[in-house]
Amino acid sequence: MKTANINKFILQLQGAFDALGVAVAMPQIEQMAVNVHSAMGTPRRRYHCSEHALYLCRGMAPLQVLAAVFHDVVYYQLDGGFPARVAHYFTPIVSVQGNDLILLRQEPDDQGIQLCLDLFDFAPGQALPLFRGMNEFLSAAVAVRMLEPHLNAAQMITVLACIEATIPFRAREADGQDSVSALAARVRTQACARMGYQPGAALEAFVDGVMTAAVTLSNRDVGSFAEPQPGKFLSGTWLLIEESNAPLAAVGVYTLQDYREALTRMHNFLEGLQADRIFHHYGQAQGDYDALVRTASGNLEFAVEFLRLKILSITIIEALALDSGGNCPVSMFLGDIRASGGAPERIEDYLPAGPSGPALDSRMLDVLENGRPGDASQDLVVSPLTAYIYRCLGPQGCRDALDAGRHMLSGKSSARTFLASLQPDMLRSIMDACMRIALSRRVALQALRDSLFAQTH
Repeated sequence: MKTANINKFILQLQGAFDALGVAVAMPQIEQMAVNVHSAMGTPRRRYHCSEHALYLCRGMAPLQVLAAVFHDVVYYQLDGGFPARVAHYFTPIVSVQGNDLILLRQEPDDQGIQLCLDLFDFAPGQALPLFRGMNEFLSAAVAVRMLEPHLNAAQMITVLACIEATIPFRAREADGQDSVSALAARVRTQACARMGYQPGAALEAFVDGVMTAAVTLSNRDVGSFAEPQPGKFLSGTWLLIEESNAPLAAVGVYTLQDYREALTRMHNFLEGLQADRIFHHYGQAQGDYDALVRTASGNLEFAVEFLRLKILSITIIEALALDSGGNCPVSMFLGDIRASGGAPERIEDYLPAGPSGPALDSRMLDVLENGRPGDASQDLVVSPLTAYIYRCLGPQGCRDALDAGRHMLSGKSSARTFLASLQPDMLRSIMDACMRIALSRRVALQALRDSLFAQTH
């Protein structure tokens, strides 16, 4: 039987405290677990959820487990604010000023939050940087409030350094240091200031232990980028697309344009992401690190190409919608992803089998036609439609068609001009299938079809 996630958090916390020899009463452990579970269980959490935190705990040392439990408690922009159960912690830490969270000056005796500031290299008066540690810092602050009564300085430094190291995809600092080297320098400074270390072997051994723990946890946090099967990597990517795009939460309601824009944002992010910024090198053999980077680079290339194909397919449907009456819910043209009382009617039910071509990527075709392991439930643009387009046009034809679609979306050409540029047999089949589903657009689509293919009559 499956243990509830809330109870898994209780077990992880209890196990970590027991391993550290720290006596924490069960009501306090329960409160920690409830706070974390409630924060990570909101409907918008698709990737940064309880399952992700619990996965990071597996096989980790006790202090890494504590960091893993707390590292994603706050996701301010995703959750629309602070988690309700811990919101009171932030009143003396930050001031909400418009879209910014401004750090406040701390009381001299608030050593835990000051340690957070020092390890994250933040200072009172500054706005927390959205993509360079805001959520990680706020999550670390929750960890301080809940763990500081039970842990010593060395343990708190380790937990907070582990959380800081999970800030992803960072470039080198202004002085040329990478983020791990910069964090190690701050750990070194705090170990001297708070634990009485003097420069020497003992200090360096402590810093190395902290950084090894932090890098191990951080690299697991982004471990899906090194997934040997690109399809499994795409599953995590799809959860991030759903999580980071609020309109997609309304299943069956969000529009063709909403979906296309969500795909485009993720495409642009992954296309610009450098593989050597994903994993930390610290403590790894050069060959092992190089293998991680190679695999991540391959996954990024595969995901970017996959997203291009998905963007093309939704752009074609969007063009049909624009010419026949305007933007509309995805399900109007493609069918529902699920329905009560049996399998829903979907566009692929009315598409012919696509041709086979030697230039097709067999891995891509397999993912498009057979799905991704652990398919995300809200992926409404069915992959069989994209697979059909891919089979009809081939890789280069898809790239050319996507260029024409972008020309339309930028306002440089009309939807009808874009549609007229597509392969006629493919477009005719897609339009026929859409007319079977989009009942309110059937007359307009038929008129469009007659106009586009008038020369064949």
